[in-house]
Amino acid sequence: MTASDIPLKTPLTALYRKVDLHLLPYLFLLYVVAYLDRVNVSFAAPSLSLELGFSSSVFGLGAGMFFAGYVLCEVPSNLILRRVGARLWIARIMVTWGITACAMALVHAPWSFHVLRFLLGVAEAGFLPGIIYYLTLWYPAPRRARAVALFMAATPVAGIVGGPVSGLLLEMHGALGLSGWRWLFLLEGVPAVLLGFSVLRYLADGPAHAPWLDPAEREVLAAELAAEHAAGDAAEGAPHGLWTVLVTLARDSRIWLLSLGYFALCVGMYGLVMWMPTLIGEILGPGASPEKVGLLSAIPYLGGVVGMVLIGRHSDRTGERRWHTAGPLFVSAAGFVLALWPGGAALTGPWWSLGCFTLATIGLWGMLGPFWTIPTGFLSGAAAAGGVALINSVGNSGGFVGPTLVGYVRDATGSHVMSFLSIAVVMVLGGCSILWVTRRR
Repeated sequence: MTASDIPLKTPLTALYRKVDLHLLPYLFLLYVVAYLDRVNVSFAAPSLSLELGFSSSVFGLGAGMFFAGYVLCEVPSNLILRRVGARLWIARIMVTWGITACAMALVHAPWSFHVLRFLLGVAEAGFLPGIIYYLTLWYPAPRRARAVALFMAATPVAGIVGGPVSGLLLEMHGALGLSGWRWLFLLEGVPAVLLGFSVLRYLADGPAHAPWLDPAEREVLAAELAAEHAAGDAAEGAPHGLWTVLVTLARDSRIWLLSLGYFALCVGMYGLVMWMPTLIGEILGPGASPEKVGLLSAIPYLGGVVGMVLIGRHSDRTGERRWHTAGPLFVSAAGFVLALWPGGAALTGPWWSLGCFTLATIGLWGMLGPFWTIPTGFLSGAAAAGGVALINSVGNSGGFVGPTLVGYVRDATGSHVMSFLSIAVVMVLGGCSILWVTRRR
């Protein structure tokens, strides 16, 4: 039976609009909270480092330790998710990461900072793939790309909201005898715990269990997804399928070239966002308030939203992926290099650096949408799922390298110049790897 065979009062487009309105704003909120708890350490950095005497190397390593735990546990977390169900596992992830985020307020030494950041990565591992898997329970492939894109837009929005909010929370310094950065971790971790429990009540394990759909609507959605899920189940049931897929992917040079491209993206993204409030504060001078730094930090994230929308739409309209993916990486690398020109700051004050940071974020977030269409263009079925997971895992290790590199270079040289140049070189290499893998054969 197909969707067209089932009588339905609501047209199919209207039905998916109903699903969109119920799921996507809520999932968007979950990812905003997730990303904010991941990067709020960047807003706490100046006051935290000053109070605890952390060097740039100590902070940079701690910022990157999140990704060590995240990459290490992402695959095991995904395997457990498939066994226990997306709804239950997403709730577990949110509650444990919220508790760990709150525990960041207990940091008192480098070792506790590094351990808690690592545990935060362990706790959050599997959240993004879990949400994407959950969307497969509701949307067939032709409709899923749009849903995922809307969900992914939460990351720059989290920066836009998180900058001003974090700045205000840092102004609570001294309340009840606690430092502002401790209040930041406490109050930004609580929403994840509360939302984690709400997941159990709000999200259903697929259309068949959704009380907000009538029986006919559930049947239509089930019919829409039945063929796709049957094909996936057949692929998973093949003997030794998993190992065959992994060996095949490991031998495919295109996977490793795309992994380099995504690694370059993560090196640039987290090398910038984890240090951006610190750099903006240094540019403004010692009199800059946390609130002002937070407000100005939101500007580059706004550029990320613009880049994601405009570049993604243009790529979809033209069907061109190669230069819509590599080109933004080159643009972002230019932003890192231009930010180092001393004449810009002398002429315009902080606005030159903010403009260059914004140019970098336009490229970084702008390439995300077109990038993920490339591996799914030559992979399908289990190979597509495995290839995306492998690229994501390898690439996210760049989230460890980027902030750690900036911290060590700042301690060794007294500035971030060489680290930004190194990041720019990595991004150019990543762009070249994408051009190579997408060349006409």
